[in-house]
Amino acid sequence: MIDLALFISAFATLFVVIDPPGCAPIFATLTQGTTKSHQREMALKAVAVAAIVLIGFAYGGEWLFAKLGISLDALRLAGGVMLFIIGLNMVFEKRTETREERAEDLLEEIEDPEDISVFPMGIPMIAGPGTMATLLLLMSNTTTGGQEFSIMLALVIVLFITLVSFLIAGPLMKLMGKTFTNVLTRLLGVLLATLASQFIIDGVSGALVQFL
Repeated sequence: MIDLALFISAFATLFVVIDPPGCAPIFATLTQGTTKSHQREMALKAVAVAAIVLIGFAYGGEWLFAKLGISLDALRLAGGVMLFIIGLNMVFEKRTETREERAEDLLEEIEDPEDISVFPMGIPMIAGPGTMATLLLLMSNTTTGGQEFSIMLALVIVLFITLVSFLIAGPLMKLMGKTFTNVLTRLLGVLLATLASQFIIDGVSGALVQFL
C-alpha cells in the first residue's frame, strides 16, 4: 500500500536534489556533436548506473553507517546541512554555475570524452552525496514495506524524469529559456532549504533526547 504523503514528500525532495532540469544542460554539453543513438545510450546507461548505486545505498547504507558507528541523528544533521547548502546555492544561482564549470573541466579531463555515462553523469551528477544522504534519511524513518515502496517508487519516477530530460536535453534547453530556468531553480532551492531545515531540527532533537 502506497503512503501518499510520504511518496509526495520523497518525490519532491529527490526531484529537487537530483534536479533533472539542471542536469539536462550538462548532459547536452557533454554529448554535443555525437549521434542520437549515442546520446540515447549514454542517457540510459547513466540513469541505470545511478539507479543501481542509489537503490543499493538505500538498503545497505544504514548497515554501513552502523558498522562505522555513525548514528542516524548525526546523518540527519549532516545530511540536512549538506542539503541546505545545495538549496542556498540554488537560490543564489551558484549551483548552476558550478555544474557548468564542472562540465567544461570534464570535457578536458575525461580520456574518452564520448563516454560520460558512469562518470560524471551517473556519479556524481545523479547519484551524488546529497542524493545518497537524502535516500538514507528517508529510509531511516520507514517502519513498513509500504513506506519503503513509496520512497522507491518516488526514486524510480524521478530517475525516469531524469532520463526523459536527458533524451530531450537539446530541445528542452531552448523551450525552457534562461529566465524560466532561473525562476524554477530558485523556487526549488527554497523548497530544498526548507526540507533540509526540518532534517536538521529532527537531528538536533534526536541527539538532545539521547543526552537528556
